[in-house]
This record gives sequence, C-alpha cells and structure tokens, in this order.
Amino acid sequence: MRKKLVRSVLLTSLISTALMGCSSNNESASSTGSAAPQTTGAQTTENIDPLGKYAKPVTVTEVLGFRPPEDPKTPKGITPDQNAYLKDLKEMLNIDLKYMWSVPTEQFEQKFSLALASADLPDILDLDTMQYEKLKSQGMLADLTDAYNKYASPALKNYMQVDGGFAMKTTTTDGKILGIPGFEDPYLSTQLLWIRKDWLTTLNLQPPKTIDDLEKIAEAFVKNDPGKTGKNDRYGIAMQKTLIGWGFDARGVFNGYGTAPKAWLKGKDGKLAAGEIQPETKTALAKLQSWYQKGLLDKEFALKDENKVVEDIVAGRVGISYGEWWYPNWPLNISKDKDPNAEWEAYPIPSLDGQPGKSMVGKVRMSHIIAVNKKAKNPEAAIKMINFYIEMGKKQYLEKNKAENGYVYNWFVPRIYNPAQIDNIYTEVNKALDAKQDAITLDDENYKNVADVFKATKEFLAGDTTNATKGSNWGQYYSRAAKNGGWGMTRQIRDNKQVFFNEFYGVPTETQVEKGAQLDKLLDETYTKIIMGAPVSEFDKYVESWKKLGGDDITKEVNEWYTKNALK
Repeated sequence: MRKKLVRSVLLTSLISTALMGCSSNNESASSTGSAAPQTTGAQTTENIDPLGKYAKPVTVTEVLGFRPPEDPKTPKGITPDQNAYLKDLKEMLNIDLKYMWSVPTEQFEQKFSLALASADLPDILDLDTMQYEKLKSQGMLADLTDAYNKYASPALKNYMQVDGGFAMKTTTTDGKILGIPGFEDPYLSTQLLWIRKDWLTTLNLQPPKTIDDLEKIAEAFVKNDPGKTGKNDRYGIAMQKTLIGWGFDARGVFNGYGTAPKAWLKGKDGKLAAGEIQPETKTALAKLQSWYQKGLLDKEFALKDENKVVEDIVAGRVGISYGEWWYPNWPLNISKDKDPNAEWEAYPIPSLDGQPGKSMVGKVRMSHIIAVNKKAKNPEAAIKMINFYIEMGKKQYLEKNKAENGYVYNWFVPRIYNPAQIDNIYTEVNKALDAKQDAITLDDENYKNVADVFKATKEFLAGDTTNATKGSNWGQYYSRAAKNGGWGMTRQIRDNKQVFFNEFYGVPTETQVEKGAQLDKLLDETYTKIIMGAPVSEFDKYVESWKKLGGDDITKEVNEWYTKNALK
C-alpha cells in the first residue's frame, strides 16, 4: 500500500450509518435517485436515498491512471473496465462508468496534462490540489453544494467532519462546494526511522538518539557485514532521487534538523516562511553531502526511483530508511519473506541534541480532490458513487468483495476513505485482541478494513501461512495494529507532541500554480548537486534565485491566506 495515504488532528467517534435502499428494484426512484415526495398537510418533503437507483441508466465518464492490482489473488489479465465494482455499480445504482482512456500511473500525468490543455475532460475528476486549483480558476468545475447536501450519505458527511471541517473548507469557494476532499489523518505523514534490528543486535549496537548516532550505525552496517553475506555491496541509508516525496526520501533527515522543505513554518515573528530556504536546511544538506562522501548514501541515488531503492532493501544492501507508518505493508514485508532473519523496527527520528526528534506533519493531509466537470449532466452521480464505495466496506459484502472475484479497490474512482480509518483499525483490532475474540464484532462500513487486518494479525501471531505469507501477514499487523509498529509508534509520537506543523493547508496560490513546477525543479537540482559535492554555498545562490523566480510572491500570498483563513 504505497501511499497512500493523510491524518487529522481531531479524531472523533464516527456515527454508524444507516444507508437505505440498496435494492435494485427500487422502482419509485426518479431519474435523480429520489424517492417519491411525501405530502404532509401543506408541506412537501423529499426523502432522498443516498443509494437510490436511477430509473434510467446514467452514463458517466472518467480517465484513470492505474497501478497493477495489489492483491496477488486478483485474476490474471484483468483490466480496469473489467473491475467487478463496475458491475455492482450498474446493478445497485444503474450507473454505467465509461473510461475515456486509462493508462499506467507513470503515464498519467503527461496524458492528463494534454487533456487539461485541450479541455477534453471527463465527467468525474480525481485531481491533485494543483490540478484542482487550475480548473477552479478557469471556471470548469461544477457546483456540488446541492448534490452533496441532498445525496451525501451519513457516513460521507461524518467523514468530512472528522477534522473539524478543515479540509472541506479548502474546497469551498464563496459558499460553493467545488470538490470533495480525500484527506486523511495528518499524522500519517509522520517520519519514522526504519532499521534492521537484527543487524543492530548482530553488531551489538543501540538504536540512535542523535544524528551522529545514526551516522555511526550506518557506517557499521556498511563496513561490518551484519547480514553475513560476504559481499561488499552495502550502503548506509536508503534515499531515492526525489528528495522530498512520499517515501524513501530525505524528509526525515531535514525534520531532524527542525526544518521541512516544501512546507510552511511559523517563525518567531508569527509569519510563515518556506522551509526550503531556511538556514537549518543548508546545515542538513551539508550533513547529507558528508554522508554521500563517506559512502553512507548510494553513489547512484540521483538515478534511482523508489522501485530501485526497494530492490536494494529487499536484497539486503541497505538496512536503514526514513519513512512513514506503512513501510511494513510494502516493501518490508517482501524483505521479511526473502530473508526470514530480517527484523525491521520503527524508531522516532533522531535529532541533533538527543532530545526526541520532531517530525513535520500537515494541518491537513490532502491526497486528492473529487470534482465534477461543469458540463456533466449528472453531477450528483459522483456523490452517489462515493456513497457506493463506502457502502461496499460493510460486512454483508465481505465474502463477495474479494480480489479473487475481480474486485480491485484501487482502480475504483471516486474513492473516499474514512479519514480516521487507520486509528479506527488500530483501536478495534487491539480491542478484539485484548478481549481474545475470534472475530470482529464491528458492524458498519469500516468492517472490511478492520476485519482484514484482524485476520492477518491472528494468522501472523499463530504462524499460519495458509492464506498469506508470513511477511504479508506481518506487514498488515505491524503497519496498522502492533503497539510498537508503524501506526503504534506514530501514535506515541503524536501523543508525546513530538511534531511541528506545516501551517499552510490551503489550495495552491496563484503564483504557486504558475511558478511551482519551476521552483520544485530548482530545488531538486540544487539539493542534489550539493549532496553530490557542489559547494554548500550554492544554497545561498539558490535562495536568491528562489525568491526572484516567484518565492517572494508566494510567501506574500501564503501569508495573506494565513492572516485571513487559517484556524489559529
């Protein structure tokens, strides 16, 4: 599970939903999925069914960038238009989903950019924040206010309030809802340090508290062959070419120095400043340069994407990686299956002085926004399709909704998750384990996600590999439910307040939309050159260029937003 993943500071108890009318013979449904009006005296009220079936077929269009199915039990050769979810969507809601085109994920950005340029867009749009802002500024998005208020299920409405309305506020303009935010608990971004604990034990080393401790451990891993392979092909700390990304990157290193490139930090003057130009960032780059020179970073890191780094982790060429809670689910599970001795452990990131390191998290972690083309004939269909996906998580669909039956969840759009899902899974699984239950008793739309982790956990603890490998079961358990695992450690960091915040959670500003890609490219090129040996003084030139090329304008815009809109 790559990515996927964003967290909220305010975690509330979700109200169990009562979604009505999944029946395919709802003959009273109108063409917009409403039940017949009920008249009481002089008043007429409409009973809207969030899952009401259209009386006549409704066709909606989409485009899709997709990765291979995550579950190996998925039928071979299946394509997105054969996804079993689409058959159920037709049967339950009478919605025909048609793809204008679909391509592998790595080709999507280029193809979608061409579609944007030609305004050849589908009805339903799954956008990142930059794409959303572009289409909003061009007046190309449908007003979803009425559709959301009428058709959003109780579960969806509760999800949108998990963070106190932070995320929903960013997709509402002049009182109009222009998108449904796919956001998660912000603490999902918390940086952890993942280390081969078996290698620490072999070399009689303690977990690091300072960045200097980490450096010594990395040097020992490189020089002392902790895996007893007899090979000299190791390096110390995993890092890919995208330095500020979603995984196997350098965010945790910068956080250990109290900074965060591509984030907005509150200064002593109360104003927001860009993390990428702070003095602490320069110091961190100098440390990364020294690690590169000592062979603690891969000499070819600038050529490696995340998949190449994963190959190194699985092959035992590196035993340290900064990263998020989900690593056990991928790729550490593969490492564990390949090498039964591999024991990966999560630790808080080390700091300069040995005090608990602080990770940067956002006020909102927005992974995507569901919007609708202004030209779409049935904008409410997007809301109903979100309701449908949430509904499919209920216990009654569990035996049917399986990978081996052709259900590929990560191919279905629009998809909105419970923003508090990860904490819900942790709480419910541990509650069931502590009570020595054999099954999950939860009975709402969160059932499947909780039950899947509970099953994997029970099988891992029992050493049962009948249904999945040891690594696969460990990955589900250790990422989501183990008290010292990915989310368990993240919870400890959250509760101990070992974090600092990215204070800007609005949609991209005007200059960010216009100049953001250019500034990102400048950052990537400059940081990489410094790490690989360019004078650290190049950072000062970078700061000057960043400011002239739009950075100063963005800083002004971000602070104007902060003054007017931020919830202090």
